Amino acid sequence: MAEADERSGAPSCPTTFARAWARAVAGTSYLPLSRPQLEAFLHRLTEHLAAALVAEPFDLRAGTRVGAELVVAHIAAPEGLGRTIEVIQLRLLRDLGLVGADVEDRLARLLGAVATGFAHALRDRTLDEQEMIRRAALQAREQAELELRHSEARFRHQAVHDPLTDLPNRKLFAERLAAAIDAAAPGSERIGVCILDLDRFKVINDSLSHRVGDLLLATVARRLRRALGGHLVARLGGDKFGILVERTGSTDDVVLVAETALAAVHEPVRIEGHELSVSASAGIVERPVGGACAGDLIQAADSSVHWAKAAGRARWALFDPERNRAELARHALSAALPAALDRGEFFLDYQPLTSLRDGTVLGVEALVRWRHPELGLIRPDSFIGLAEETGLIVRLGGWVLAEACRQAGQWPAGSGPAPFVSVNLAVRQLHTPGLVRQVRDLLDQTGLPPQRLQLEITESTMMTTTEEPARALRTLADLGVRIAIDDFGTGYSNLAYLRHLPVTELKVAGSFVTGLRSPADDPASRTDEQILASLVAMAHALDLTVTAEGVETADQAERLRAIGCDAGQGWHFGRPGPPERVLERIA
Repeated sequence: MAEADERSGAPSCPTTFARAWARAVAGTSYLPLSRPQLEAFLHRLTEHLAAALVAEPFDLRAGTRVGAELVVAHIAAPEGLGRTIEVIQLRLLRDLGLVGADVEDRLARLLGAVATGFAHALRDRTLDEQEMIRRAALQAREQAELELRHSEARFRHQAVHDPLTDLPNRKLFAERLAAAIDAAAPGSERIGVCILDLDRFKVINDSLSHRVGDLLLATVARRLRRALGGHLVARLGGDKFGILVERTGSTDDVVLVAETALAAVHEPVRIEGHELSVSASAGIVERPVGGACAGDLIQAADSSVHWAKAAGRARWALFDPERNRAELARHALSAALPAALDRGEFFLDYQPLTSLRDGTVLGVEALVRWRHPELGLIRPDSFIGLAEETGLIVRLGGWVLAEACRQAGQWPAGSGPAPFVSVNLAVRQLHTPGLVRQVRDLLDQTGLPPQRLQLEITESTMMTTTEEPARALRTLADLGVRIAIDDFGTGYSNLAYLRHLPVTELKVAGSFVTGLRSPADDPASRTDEQILASLVAMAHALDLTVTAEGVETADQAERLRAIGCDAGQGWHFGRPGPPERVLERIA
């Protein structure tokens, strides 16, 4: 600069130029510099330009570096370059006190170098930014793929595990069971499954909250895993847990596992201030691997759990194929009942109730039968209980009552009065509102006189009847309908309460009559005869007639007649048959 000052004869002032340069480029782009920092930066570049203008030999690289440094300092907008060139061209020589044609020529060439350096630096920065963006996008994609793989993996340690207890879930349990079956040597290995179900868990959920229930399930899971560490323990859903016992030697191995699990669960547990006493029921299945199926094993163990609960809970039950087949058959019959009633597969047989004095038919009992299209004739004891369990007994009993009244209404009187028809009334029917109206409407529709209809109820039903059903029976008795107690002697055997009920007849259970098949001098037979004689005497004292059920021999009939029994029912007098046979008996 000293040389420049000597050549120009004017003072050099790069500071003034740097300030003017800073004012020119300020606002053209975002600058991460304060005004003093910007001026200091441009002051340094001004000195580089000044030095280049007077340097020997002249070197354009200084201008290229200045242009590049502008870009590095983020003075990278086109406006910033334009204003830089403008301010350098207009003020640099003047503010530096430099004159002369050669200096002006050098300035023009230097400005071109600045523009070139600026352009190259801007291009390089753009390429660098693009590369950074490309790399960032690549990294983002790789990170997204990694997170996706992790997410899929988590969705899969979640698809097969229970989030509450961290135990394998039903899906993984079934897969492991199937894999164990496939890997076993055929014909030699055995396998076992135990399913555990907490007793009365719903009570805990409903009374103490689902949170307490969840904490209890987690506690049970930890106990089972700790007690049965050598076996796969899974949560199958709800309060149900599964245990896989591989390579068993016998059923005893699985029984031991079940007893260990039940003992672990049975330990008292305290949860959020609640002292809980917990028990569980377990179902066990153990069999050779050959021919085994994972789904069948789980189903078999599950069925056994229900047997354990039905037997009183807090115990284990072993799968019984015969019992399972019987239950499946019962279920199939239960499911078929409604459609069978719709299709008219039921019909009535009648068994005579015969006078022991003169052998006339006093009445007949209507007995429902089911003619199944595939199974043939099904005994009542195979489906009456199912109808009672499902509630269909009300509809079935209503059909029996209507059909019996309809058919009996068509029977003519023979040499004596037409026989009455006796129909069994189920407990649910007795408690159905509108029973009186139903019976009254049937009598009106069929023309059957009330005294020719007898309704039979069991002794236990009569004892547990509340006031409303008892009132209905009294109303029916006032109409003239006969009321009989069936299977008397199998329940409470208490005659005293009969004085307060509208009963007209006792039907003594066949178990009492069976003893009369032995010779009269047999002590046991004499005891049964004396019991029957007492029952008949007390019933007559209450103005009730007595019919003995299960009479199969003439000797039984004679001995019953001798003690004063009024009527008999059984194979000795006739087996159940179609209504046509009743017409033959009363013709």
